[in-house]
Amino acid sequence: QVQVTESGGGLVQSGGSLRLSCTATLSVYSIWNMGWYRQAPGKQRELVARSINDAETDYADSVKGRFTISRDNANSILYLQMNDLNVNDTGLYYCNVRPNSWSQRSYWGQGTPVTVSS
Repeated sequence: QVQVTESGGGLVQSGGSLRLSCTATLSVYSIWNMGWYRQAPGKQRELVARSINDAETDYADSVKGRFTISRDNANSILYLQMNDLNVNDTGLYYCNVRPNSWSQRSYWGQGTPVTVSS
């Protein structure tokens, strides 16, 4: 069982920035796919950004140019740098870890809340 832990959420004003962190009980370097998802109140969980094989990144259209996903392999951390936040970015942010491309099995953290005030 892989344990996934997120941190870094909080309350920020519109236009502000936050950096989320995700750690797993696996070396980040060895994980095939790591991603950030979010769920706003009353809405379905959606993909925000993902890092595939530490070589390819993918972003939701709504965050392109504002959010950056990155891996710190030395410290085994996945980051999500979020800039120019707006109220539509409010939600519970989850880290998802899918260790291998040949298996659909993935693991979720408990989430870290982000609230953006106007």
